[in-house]
Amino acid sequence: MIEKAQGEDGRSPVAHAPLPLPLEFEALYLANQEAFHEYARFVLRTDDAAEAAVHRGFLEILRHWDSLLLESNLHHHVWAIMRRTVIDELLLDFRDVLAGMDSGSGLYRALGKLPQRQFDVVVLRYIAKVDTRRIAWIMGITPSTVDYHCRKARERLAPAHRRALQKKKPEESK
Repeated sequence: MIEKAQGEDGRSPVAHAPLPLPLEFEALYLANQEAFHEYARFVLRTDDAAEAAVHRGFLEILRHWDSLLLESNLHHHVWAIMRRTVIDELLLDFRDVLAGMDSGSGLYRALGKLPQRQFDVVVLRYIAKVDTRRIAWIMGITPSTVDYHCRKARERLAPAHRRALQKKKPEESK
């Protein structure tokens, strides 16, 4: 005799199990979750907030999965959704928060003034330690475009970086 499996509430657990995720979506999640989390943690400054934002981002990606698959640049659109979700999590304008974190050298202020792609590339490369090819894949751009944005960001940040180094040198001699 075959017994019917039931949960504690008397309902069949199979009937209420979540539907399986598309295999391609699972692969995208596994390939990008860590980098997205590092980006979100830098922007949001806590693991809990980052985890919540990345989770919401992937739910939105899943909700639009069929239409995203029709896009010519899936990764570009996925990154746009994830970035928007992380940025939307902020109650304050992150660039204003960066300006408030400044220690006097202007580095955070300069970082906060970077154009969107330059900012994203700097955070992914130097904060999250993601390599160029991976950043290109995540953002849906070419590696040479990543290098270009990184180079332009460094040019914009150079004056503030020099000031930060000059401030640090007198402190080291103490």
